[in-house]
Amino acid sequence: MTKLIFSLCFTISIFSQNNSEIFLFDITANHSKIEIKNGRNISNNNGYDNQPSFIDDQFIVFASSRSEQTDIAKYDSKFHGQIWINSTEGGEYSPLKIPNKSQISAVRLDKDGKQRLYAYNLNEDKSTELIKDLVVAYYTWADENTVVLAVIEDENLNLYTTNIKTGINKKYASNVGRSFHKIPNSDLVSFISKAKENQWQIKSLNPKTGKIKLIANTIAGVEDICWLNNKTLLSGKDNFLYKLRLQRDNDWKIIADVTANEITKITRLSTNTSGTKLLLVGDIKADTVVREPAKDLISEESTQTNANTDEIESAKLVQRHIKAFNHRQLDELVLAFDTDVIVNRFPRAKMYSGRTTLRAH
Repeated sequence: MTKLIFSLCFTISIFSQNNSEIFLFDITANHSKIEIKNGRNISNNNGYDNQPSFIDDQFIVFASSRSEQTDIAKYDSKFHGQIWINSTEGGEYSPLKIPNKSQISAVRLDKDGKQRLYAYNLNEDKSTELIKDLVVAYYTWADENTVVLAVIEDENLNLYTTNIKTGINKKYASNVGRSFHKIPNSDLVSFISKAKENQWQIKSLNPKTGKIKLIANTIAGVEDICWLNNKTLLSGKDNFLYKLRLQRDNDWKIIADVTANEITKITRLSTNTSGTKLLLVGDIKADTVVREPAKDLISEESTQTNANTDEIESAKLVQRHIKAFNHRQLDELVLAFDTDVIVNRFPRAKMYSGRTTLRAH
């Protein structure tokens, strides 16, 4: 048996938060017809799972609870595996890929109560504070140097832009929501304006000029949206997914019912740049067992004749331990590793070794 040295990346945690889970769907758009299919739960965690985004078409990051705090999980949609990319004492939220960099940004709530935006290196466990003098709640990247964000001021959320290179902050609006998105094929960023209490609105901001324009009204009481393309908005209310085609649809139209996936309420949404994948965060039924049948980590591509045999065998071994963990089979989980297994705290700090100690932990 091959000896494995691995970073411990699973913990069973119980939280009092809503049982939210993250689902990944395939999405197709043919003119006005939009369909979603092949939905699967990719978080599978009895705790907080929220704010997912795509690094690229294969990798996804999201905020997920472990060890009584929230950290950044990175999910591989090709091989259905997950790792943690940080190990700070604070809790991280709203992870996003920083444009043109091998880094992730996230809002960190530190133990001392500070709430700031940080950058995290994808290749090593290092973080850097990006904005020092603003209390950041939600945000998105307009470009690699410009952040559009909601800042907490006097219990309100106000719209700012920050240039992380120059440190210049500019305020553009008051009373905004939590949904910020770069509008595809443009320099614009959309945000939710709550200036009108009886009707929230989707607006665009040009971070270079400061110009704000009205795009559309939200669904009543809903502040979470995303862009399928530069003409089509998606949103969700309860168990229904809606779309709004700008300059064509007079109102939001239902395109899918997600109750088959045990989702009772859609909250966050995100799409990949090609508009072929959709991430949904949804509250699930209270009696739903958060467990997905184990799937073979080996894709059709990896079984082709030019596949690397070592990679295939490694995938089988990883799958054996994931399957045992998902089914709460302690004996099988322990036996998936060598008797002299070494367990590290990500990335390299040794915690302990040996099956007996692994079983005790």
